[in-house]
Amino acid sequence: MSGQGDGRDTVGPRCLVTGATGYIGGRLVPALLDAGYRVRCMARSPGKLRDHPWAGDVEVVQGDVTDPGSLDEPLRGVDVAYYLVHGLRSGASFEEADREAATAFAERASAAGVGRIVYLGGLTPVAVPGHELSPHLRSRAEVGEIFLRAPVPATVLRAAVVIGSGSASFEMLRYLTERLPVMVTPSWVSTRVQPIAVGDVLRYLVGSARMPADVNRSFDIGGPDVVTYELMMRRYAEVARLPRRLILGVPMLTPRLSSLWIGLVTPVPPSLARPLAESLRHEVVCREHDIARYVPDPPGGPTGLDEALKLALQRVRDAQVATRWSSAAPPGAPSDPLPTDPDWAGGSLYTDRRSLDVDASPQDLWRVIEGIGGDNGWYSFPLAWAVRGWLDRLVGGVGLRRGRRDAARLRVGDSLDFWRVEEIEPGRLLRLRAEMRLPGLAWLEMCAERGEGGRTRYRQRALFHPRGLLGHVYWWSVSPFHAVVFGGMARNIARAAEKAAAAGTGAPDPVPEEAPSSRAR
Repeated sequence: MSGQGDGRDTVGPRCLVTGATGYIGGRLVPALLDAGYRVRCMARSPGKLRDHPWAGDVEVVQGDVTDPGSLDEPLRGVDVAYYLVHGLRSGASFEEADREAATAFAERASAAGVGRIVYLGGLTPVAVPGHELSPHLRSRAEVGEIFLRAPVPATVLRAAVVIGSGSASFEMLRYLTERLPVMVTPSWVSTRVQPIAVGDVLRYLVGSARMPADVNRSFDIGGPDVVTYELMMRRYAEVARLPRRLILGVPMLTPRLSSLWIGLVTPVPPSLARPLAESLRHEVVCREHDIARYVPDPPGGPTGLDEALKLALQRVRDAQVATRWSSAAPPGAPSDPLPTDPDWAGGSLYTDRRSLDVDASPQDLWRVIEGIGGDNGWYSFPLAWAVRGWLDRLVGGVGLRRGRRDAARLRVGDSLDFWRVEEIEPGRLLRLRAEMRLPGLAWLEMCAERGEGGRTRYRQRALFHPRGLLGHVYWWSVSPFHAVVFGGMARNIARAAEKAAAAGTGAPDPVPEEAPSSRAR
C-alpha cells in the first residue's frame, strides 16, 4: 500500500473511494475529508491523483474493480466503500463486465469486513420493463441490485441529470443552448426529468456513510424541480441571459442520431452522448424522498434548478471547475506510459525532435507550455489541428473540444483537447498522451531547460509507437506535414515566450503561424 497521507490525522471512519479520478469521485474526496473521515483512494493509475490539492491528505492505493485480486488490500480496514465506477463502453460485453466487477467488489468487501457499500446509480423510470431500458441504465440498475443482495449493507443512490460545473449533463445542456438559437431536437426533450445539483449529490453521498447498519435499500435523489429537457434549456438561456431559443421537436431522431448531433455541437463525444441521450427517453422522476430521514434537507431544501445552473455557470466563468466529465479517460483510451528506453523491446518508436534557443526565461517559456491547448490553441497551423479534431470525432473519438479544466494550470490526469497529461514537472516538463483514435500510441513532450551560456532551451518530442502495418502507414503518410505542424509549434511557442518576456506578462496570447525559422531543427 502506497500511502500518501493519513486523512488529516483524524480518527474517524475510513472510507474507500473508487473512481477518485472521475467527476464525482474527485469531488467526494475533499467533501469526506471536510466531514472528518479518513479517506483511501483506489485507482488503476495512482499517479493520476498526485496533483490534486487533497492528495497529501489521503492514502492512495492501486486497484482495479475488474481485477478481483487487486481489491483485498484497498478494502482492508475500510468502514465504508464508495463504488463510483461506471462502464460507459459499448458492445455486448460491457454489461457482463460491469456485473462481474460489482459482484467481485461485493464479495471482497464482505470478506474484508466492510461496514457499508455506497453506490451512485441512475434513476430508472416507473413501470418500464428492464429490456426496454437503455443498456447503460439497465446495467446501473443491475449493479445496484447486486449490492443490495450482497451480505454488506448497501446504500444505492439513484440520480437522473446531475447539474454542476464540468458534468457531462451540464456541458451538454450548456453547449446545445449557447450554440443553437434555433434547435431541431429529438422527442426526448419533452420527457420529464428531475435534475439534481452536484452539491446535493455530494451531501447525500457523505451522509450515507453514517446510515444505521440495518438500512439496506435504494433511495431516489433529485432536486425540487421536475421539468422537461426543453424547459431546462430555456431556463439555462434565462440564467445565462441569452435570447429566447426556438426549439422544434423531430420525432424521427433516434438515440444514435441524437448522440451524433450532440457530438457535433458539444464537446461531449458520441460515445458518451449516446448513454446520456438514451437515459432521457423515459420519464425519470423521483418516487420518494426517504433519504431525508437519514440525511436531512438543508434549510430551504435541496438546491433548485435555477440556482444549480447559476452556481455551475459561475464556476465555469470563474475558472473554478474542480473536476470535469473528461477527468476519467474515455472508453478504449490508451493508458500505456511512455517507454523510458526508446529502443525497448516493444518494436518501432518513431520520433520527431525539435529544439531551439529562446530569448526568455525558463519561467516565461514554461507559462506558455503549461497554457497550451484549449482556447490558446496549439501554436501552429490551426486548420490542421481543427481538421484532425474533426476526423477524430467522425470515427467516434473525443476530438479537440474537450478543452482544459483550468486555463492556466495543468495536473497529471487532466484532459487537454484530445490529449491527457501523463507527466508534468512544474517549470520543466509536460508530457501528453494522445487519446485520439490512432493505429498506435502517441505522446507529445515539451521541455523548458537552461541551455549553454545561461540561455533558455526549448525541446519538443513527438513519439509514435505504431500498431501493425496500418500504424506504419499512418506515420509515413502524416510525416510530410510534421515540419509545418511540429516545426511551427516549436517556433511559435518560442515567440510567444519571447513576446511575454518583452512585455513583462505571464499570460501570452497565441501567435499565428509564421515563416519557418532557422533556429528550429
